[in-house]
Amino acid sequence: MYHTYILFSKCLNKYYIGFTGDDMIVRLRKHNSNHKGFTGGMGDWNIVHLETFMNESDARKRETQIKKWKSRIVIEKLIGSEHPDL
Repeated sequence: MYHTYILFSKCLNKYYIGFTGDDMIVRLRKHNSNHKGFTGGMGDWNIVHLETFMNESDARKRETQIKKWKSRIVIEKLIGSEHPDL
């Protein structure tokens, strides 16, 4: 199984969009660890949207589609019904 996901950091007030073939709990721990990179060091990333796919290609395509939106408003519409407090 592969996942396309959106994370949110309240400290940064930013979203992160990614995909993985890893278990999502393991992947979230990596994002919240103290590493170099966009998500490193904050430790407050939470999963706000998750889609599951049978193959890597579909998950990667969905990640690319969401990233191409380049619109916080559209991303928040996607996740809005799941997390109305964001």
